[in-house]
Amino acid sequence: MHKNTYVFFFAAAVTITCSILLAAAANLLKDRQQENIAFDIQKNILASAELGSAEMIRQEVLDLYDKYIRSKVVNLQGEEVSDKTVDQIDPKKDLDLLPLYYAEENGEISAYIIPISGKGLWSTIYGYLALENDLNTIMGITFYKHGETPGLGGEIEKDWFKNNFKGKKIYSPDGELVSITVIKGKVEELIPAEEAYHYVDGISGSTLTGNGLNNFLKNDLQTYKPYFDKLKEQRMEQ
Repeated sequence: MHKNTYVFFFAAAVTITCSILLAAAANLLKDRQQENIAFDIQKNILASAELGSAEMIRQEVLDLYDKYIRSKVVNLQGEEVSDKTVDQIDPKKDLDLLPLYYAEENGEISAYIIPISGKGLWSTIYGYLALENDLNTIMGITFYKHGETPGLGGEIEKDWFKNNFKGKKIYSPDGELVSITVIKGKVEELIPAEEAYHYVDGISGSTLTGNGLNNFLKNDLQTYKPYFDKLKEQRMEQ
């Protein structure tokens, strides 16, 4: 009886001690974890805009981001919001506010960058999409967080897949937002050349991941469309 009581209290003491240590470690590392998340986001924003390389060390990424990347907040009506910064947006409360990033070189904007996210097969996929200054041609795309199957849906993070998007158009020749469509198979084998501007090769065995990507990419582009439309109108008036 005494032996069982000792084992119980010993197990309880170990459990409580481990819980306290884990909680303390989580609190101590929280700031570092947030810094790493922010760093990963900055690295992917740069990558989507074709700035820098995967071999850059941490300080090089931070310096390049500070040099070229700017941000602003827009609302769902496409209007710029001057009293908020991207870092101040609360996704749970500011449902009508959107973060927008852009790359600026020598006073000229070379890319507009938007966050993209949505459901794949097994997980929520997060990434960034960069458009060239024409607001139509894709400069680059990245996927930095997901839980898709390695070797299948997980291939979305590989260069061979992401490179398929470069140079594709999100608008049809008549001005309709068509987004980008990941197909099952090869574009050159299945899609007429005159329509291939917004299709990319799919990943073998990952049709559902591709379908999820198609859905959330178009939804996110549609969300930012009012801002892009206003920007185009302003350019025409100049």
